[in-house]
Amino acid sequence: MTTLTDPAPTGSGTPAATTESAPRRRGYGALWASLPRELGYVLLGLPIALVAFVTLVTLFSTGVSLLVVVVGLVIVVASLYTARGFGTFELVRLRWAGRPAIRRPQWDAAAPVGEGPWRAFFAPFVDGHYWLYLLHGMVVAPIVSLFTWTVTVVWASIALGGLTYWIWAIFLPQDSRDTLPVEWLLDRVWPGGSAALALDPLAVEAVAQFVLGAVFLLTLPLITAGFTLMHDGIGRGMLGAWRSEALERQVQHLAASRGAAVQAEDAALRRLERDIHDGPQQRLVRLQMDLAAIERKLDADPEAAKGLLTEARDQARDTLDELRALSRGFAPPLLQDRGLASALESLAARSPVPVELEWMLPTDAALPAAIERNAYFIAAELLTNAAKHSGASAIRLRLAQRDTGATGLWLDLWVTDNGRGGAAAKPGHGLAGLDERVRGL
Repeated sequence: MTTLTDPAPTGSGTPAATTESAPRRRGYGALWASLPRELGYVLLGLPIALVAFVTLVTLFSTGVSLLVVVVGLVIVVASLYTARGFGTFELVRLRWAGRPAIRRPQWDAAAPVGEGPWRAFFAPFVDGHYWLYLLHGMVVAPIVSLFTWTVTVVWASIALGGLTYWIWAIFLPQDSRDTLPVEWLLDRVWPGGSAALALDPLAVEAVAQFVLGAVFLLTLPLITAGFTLMHDGIGRGMLGAWRSEALERQVQHLAASRGAAVQAEDAALRRLERDIHDGPQQRLVRLQMDLAAIERKLDADPEAAKGLLTEARDQARDTLDELRALSRGFAPPLLQDRGLASALESLAARSPVPVELEWMLPTDAALPAAIERNAYFIAAELLTNAAKHSGASAIRLRLAQRDTGATGLWLDLWVTDNGRGGAAAKPGHGLAGLDERVRGL
């Protein structure tokens, strides 16, 4: 399958990562719907943070104390990789809690493939992400998790205790209490008010506790959502990839695509030069020789000159056919005049193997000229390779369009056959050249 993309996306123009990390406004009902996941996330945060703290402190302190020997380096590296594991698990937990996905660091950036085992071994020491993950697991996560866990547990306990106070309050020993909290508060606001109202203190206390529990229960989703958002902000700042990394990957991608475009153009020019040298140029040389022979025999042997004229005419016709065939591989007139669909129909009709064309694009689809030209060239190359090497008796050519939203419209081009298979992208061969042409787009 070959995928071509419009270099000027028609989507919103917003990067996918930005779209995922954009804050979402949620109503109160949505907060209740997210309460089980967020409550579970916060309650499990402290046990996990304690396990991470004990493990990382033990490993890192042991490794630092043994740095005078080689085993200390190994233990320190092990602590960094362990911190990476705990940090990655925290990102998974945040995703499970309903937060937008956080783009993870590119861990192999500090140790490129092929640089040797020692470079890979010392890569965590020069990668700042490992030290941030270690700082998060040893310091930040235990402190923040202890605070959020304590507040959440106290908040939920007050809510549940207040709502159920009227059930279990009758089992409490009443003689041991001189006054109830509601009586104490009422006497501070209105001295002697509790005696003047002559209300049942236990009943008033139950009502007050129920109201207090209801208030805490109604605000519990706000607490869990706020704490989850706080953990998400910390994780996004300490555990996520840096913006400079995205820019660096974009620069690398652009450099690779530019190099691929240059290589594809160079390969196309070399192929055109070879095809012209092996085909039309040889026929033109022979045509020139035939014309010289005709000139010599025109007066002495008109009949022989007439036969040579017929051969020269055939050579000129064959040369013109070869030049037309070469032009079809780049920008045939039919493609420019009637569009990609008509050009592919003509291409399928000329194939020595029957080709079934499936045109899945919308009728009003307008493709850029560069996409149409490269799609035609790729289809022509794939059909030619299938006819020459696959031994197939049927070929299917299918074109479809995908709208990915942020990255715009994509054109999918499939050429499949029922042949023997075994095609591979080898350097300097057809499929590798097609790959370079697509990446160059």
